[in-house]
Amino acid sequence: MGEQHPELRVSDAEREATVVRLREAGGEGRLTLEELAERVELADAARTRGDLDALTADLPDSPAWRETPVLDAPSKERRWIVAIMGGEARKGRWRPSRRTNAVAIMGGIDIDLREAELADGAEILAIPVMGAVSITVPEGVSVEMSGIALLGGNSGPDDKVLPLPNSPVVRVRAFSLMGGVVVERKEARRRRAG
Repeated sequence: MGEQHPELRVSDAEREATVVRLREAGGEGRLTLEELAERVELADAARTRGDLDALTADLPDSPAWRETPVLDAPSKERRWIVAIMGGEARKGRWRPSRRTNAVAIMGGIDIDLREAELADGAEILAIPVMGAVSITVPEGVSVEMSGIALLGGNSGPDDKVLPLPNSPVVRVRAFSLMGGVVVERKEARRRRAG
């Protein structure tokens, strides 16, 4: 239907419907957090039907095509990442649990959410003791940070650009003892063309 007249101008309601579809696809693991943020931004700026169709062309059309989410690997409610006098990293395409506990004791943890498969955000409890927890988020994602630091420091992203509308939220609770938590925003890694 939209492909018959790709040059037709779209309404705010059509843009919003596309954003809802993109968020569903992100929640199913079809889009990474980085891809979701990028496509939501493009949907909000779309002017024609063709612009919107291009954002969902690689997604299934109907709920009937979707595989059963319960039978696939169910996501755990809570995941632990622990580094004791060593290092741990979670990067690339991965599916975080609803809540992630990151404990670094005289060690370091690197959590990169730029290619993570989540649409509804993430909650991270970061506890470095004489160690460090580094969290990288893509541009356009909202970050909420709270917590305390004793003989250490916690820092959030230096946001110069507002998050995208309807963007996922990454909530970080940081409790540092002689250590630190750093949340930074980095550009998405560029994929090779073709």
